Amino acid sequence: MNIKIELVKTKEDYQKVLDIRREVFIEEQRVPEDIEIEYEDEAFHVLVSDNDQPIATGRWRKTNIGFKLERFAVLEHLRGKGIGKALVIFILNQLPNDNTIYLHAQEDVIKFYENLGFVIIGDKFLEADIVHAKMIYDNKNKKFI
Repeated sequence: MNIKIELVKTKEDYQKVLDIRREVFIEEQRVPEDIEIEYEDEAFHVLVSDNDQPIATGRWRKTNIGFKLERFAVLEHLRGKGIGKALVIFILNQLPNDNTIYLHAQEDVIKFYENLGFVIIGDKFLEADIVHAKMIYDNKNKKFI
């Protein structure tokens, strides 16, 4: 693999991000498009490519709580190869250390985020008919950054 992770700067790269999200969230997970495609203009989008082929994406945006990480998607045939971990670490390295960093993790990837230093806050909840947990990044646990 020849992985490249970068901030999206062109409309063409943003379209690649949307294509990945459509495949993973809308087609695979059956998330309605109006829920999936929101807050686009206020988010910073990241694209992961392997030999110039788009394979994963994620984003973050500033909220009244802090920085919310969201829309992490790795193409199904490439999951479990460390791409998601590299993507999360890349984004964490873009953010200031003195702000709250949080996300809403789907239930089946909670352990993945715990291994990266996130902790569950509160009860689980439904978002787009999928069980999620709110998780906050423990700034004291920066073993990967």
